[in-house]
Order: sequence, then structure tokens, then C-alpha cells
Amino acid sequence: MEKTKTAALLETAGKSLLFTAKRPNIVMERGEGMYMWDTDGNRYLDFVGGWAVASLGHSPAALQKALTKQSATLVHASPGYYNRPMLEFAELLTSVSGMDKAFFASSGAEANESAIKLARKHGAVNLNGAYEIITLTNSFHGRSLATMSATGKEQWKELFAPKVDGFKHVPINDLDACFAAVTNQTCAIMVELVQGEGGVHAVDEAYLYGLRKICDMYGMLLIFDEIQTGLGRTGKLFAYEHYGIQPDVMTLGKGIGAGFPLSAMLTKSKYDLFEPGDQGGTYTGAPLAMAVGYAVLAELLERNLADNAYAQGRYLVNALQKLSAEFPITAIRGKGLLLAFDVPEGTAAELAAICLREGLLINSLNSSTIRLVPPLIVSQRDSDEMLGILRGAFGQLQAAI
Repeated sequence: MEKTKTAALLETAGKSLLFTAKRPNIVMERGEGMYMWDTDGNRYLDFVGGWAVASLGHSPAALQKALTKQSATLVHASPGYYNRPMLEFAELLTSVSGMDKAFFASSGAEANESAIKLARKHGAVNLNGAYEIITLTNSFHGRSLATMSATGKEQWKELFAPKVDGFKHVPINDLDACFAAVTNQTCAIMVELVQGEGGVHAVDEAYLYGLRKICDMYGMLLIFDEIQTGLGRTGKLFAYEHYGIQPDVMTLGKGIGAGFPLSAMLTKSKYDLFEPGDQGGTYTGAPLAMAVGYAVLAELLERNLADNAYAQGRYLVNALQKLSAEFPITAIRGKGLLLAFDVPEGTAAELAAICLREGLLINSLNSSTIRLVPPLIVSQRDSDEMLGILRGAFGQLQAAI
């Protein structure tokens, strides 16, 4: 029997791709707006958004235009020279973020690695060689060796040991535990304002205020990892705006490039400490990425997509609360379009699998948690379609139990 297109592609995957993830036996081929299509022509409503990456939806016109225009002008200039898109994007990003200086990279891990380096540079220059950084349990900061060491995932403790030294992990919203972890070797505290991979748990306002006070008291950096929460995801342009507390350093990624590899580390002028050779990278500030970043941010601002994230997030939370009267949905939580809810232990993956078969992409974070991170362009109609599929999936799940 002749192989289908998808079967042939999956056979190629088995032969040629290094195994790093368990993936369903489908191959995505194209995307537009809120939808993706696989090689068999099946359509999927996307409430995963490439793990909060597809902020403008799939194949957005703004991204296409920026890539076409810049690729015909200048793709790469080397990080040893300024380029026009770099300067234009840096000016726009700093003007809307409340920060002063920007460093650009290609991934969230690189941005967080840069923040770690800057914190240790600050420790070396201003804190008598302090190098330790306090992070939170259940946090996620990336997959480089240093950012994995900063990450507070229990299952990563022994992975790729020995880890990079100098990280202490304390529970979220436990100010006493954080204060107790501070020593004369501490140079920074690094937190996600909403732990995305850790289950969508937000920091409390009083806790964040306490962290700011601790850092001010001891001259340490307060670093906000906004890789997942930044650029409109939580219903504000930046999640720190919910709290009215500014960081010394902020990292951005995921939605900043709307699907193009891009990230940034932002800081205040007083922490512009790197010397030539301290930090860099072949693709830092490359014109193509900078043109994309500018176009994405301009589109987010022009269309007020942070406001849409707030409104649609509220709509989804209210709808899920109503659905919880019929199905075992508990602990609905999150901000904007970074949402999660719990289901009975051991059912999250099966629920996500049923939704996949029915044409809906959702993310099972663990055995009992579902995360929803759709593109910021999501409409009430899209949400209603998602809720209808989810309702049917719960019905199938209950029938199978």
C-alpha cells in the first residue's frame, strides 16, 4: 500500500530527528490566524499558540511584511556594527517598557542567561564579589545549563549534573523564606510574575513589594522573567504593570517575535555594566530580527492587543466557571490570556488528546493541569468554539471512565 504524505514524513522524522519530545503523529503544514492545518488537511483551533509565542496568530501580515522588506535590504550586519532596525527597535522597546537599555538575543534562555551574567557582573563590581541568585521553586527560566540551574523544577535537580553553582530556590509568595536565603553572597532575586510552566501561579502584590524592599535594602538586582508574560499576554503590556513595581532587569521572549526567534534583556542605565567582550552573540541585534520585533510591537500597540487579552481572559474565566458546574473543573486561575485550570488527577493528558482529535490544541502542563495560551488576537467567537469542543471532550472523557 502506498504511504500517505503524513506517514512518509513521520518515517523521516523517526530516522532523522534527535528524539527530545513525545509528539502526536501529525505534521503541521500551514497556519493562518487562530488555526493550523496538518498535512492531511485537518484544521486545529490553536489555544497553545506555540507556547505563548504566536502573539499575532499564525503567519500574520505584519510579520510577513517586515520579513519581506528587511530581507531585501539587509539580513545580517554582524554584532560588531550598529544597524538601523536595531536602533529603532531598541528606542521603541525602551520607551514603552519603563527600562533604559536593551540587549537582544534569539531565545528566552539567552535573555535570562544575559540577566544572570549582568547580576553577577553587578555582584563583582558593586557587591564585593557576590554571585548567588535566589529563584523560586517550580520556576522555569530556560534550557541552557545556567538557566536550568536557575529553574526550580524538582525533576531537573539531578539532570545534567553538576549544575551551575550559585542558585537558591525558595517557595513562591513566602517572603520569610526568601529573606532567610539572603546572604552577603546574594546579588539578585529572579522571579516570574506568573509561573507559566510551573502551573500558572502568580506572585502576590505584598510579596513582590517585599522583594523590591529586600533588593533595595541590600543593593541587589530584582529581575523579572517576563519571557512568557510580557508583550500583552497578561492583559497589560508587561505583567509588572499589574503590581506597580518595577524591576531592575526584565527579560522578554516568546511573543516578542510572534514566531520569529527573538528575545531581549532590558535594564536600567545604572546597570549598564558590561565591558567589551563580556556579552554578545553572533545573532544579537541582527537586522532581520530587529525589523520583526519592531513590527510585532507596533502591531500590538496599534491594535491594543493587551486590552483584548484582558477582555478575552475575563470572558474565558467566566465561561470556565460556568462550565465547572457541569464538569470537574477547579482552581481556574491566571491573568489575561495566560490561564489554567485543574482537572481530576491523571486526566489532563487524555483530555488534551481528545481535544486534539476534535481539532483543538490545548496544553496539559502536568497530570492534572490544563493551560490556555491562545494568540492575543483571539475573539469571543474563537473562545466559544474552544469552549464547545472542550465541553464535548469532557463528555467523552467522562463516558470513557
